[in-house]
Amino acid sequence: MRFDTSLEKWRIHTGTLGSNRGDDFGAFHLPGPCGTKLHIIASPGNANPDIPWEHVSVSCRNRCPNWHEMSFVKDLFWDAEDTVMQLHPPQSKWINVHPYCLHLWKPLFQEIPLPPEISVGPKELSKP
Repeated sequence: MRFDTSLEKWRIHTGTLGSNRGDDFGAFHLPGPCGTKLHIIASPGNANPDIPWEHVSVSCRNRCPNWHEMSFVKDLFWDAEDTVMQLHPPQSKWINVHPYCLHLWKPLFQEIPLPPEISVGPKELSKP
């Protein structure tokens, strides 16, 4: 996980979610690529050995973030070739603190399996 230096001007420095310039975790309020302010909380997964997951939560005030916004955030915190995921856990394990929040996850010590490309569609039909 990395922190794009452009995030620093959007970092929250005070309050419960406050962090310091250069920290590898924090909360950020920044304009998203679709004109909506994104509220982001990021943690690198190395602070607690019992939680070996990199994690970023993304929320908007009045709706869930869309695909373009989630891809924008993914690129702020991970490299283009990194695989990260959104999870849909069993309903019995849902925790909903904010109605319009989505999460990106990457385990620290294992690769995320991917389905065969052909099961998604023919590569020659893929658009950039």
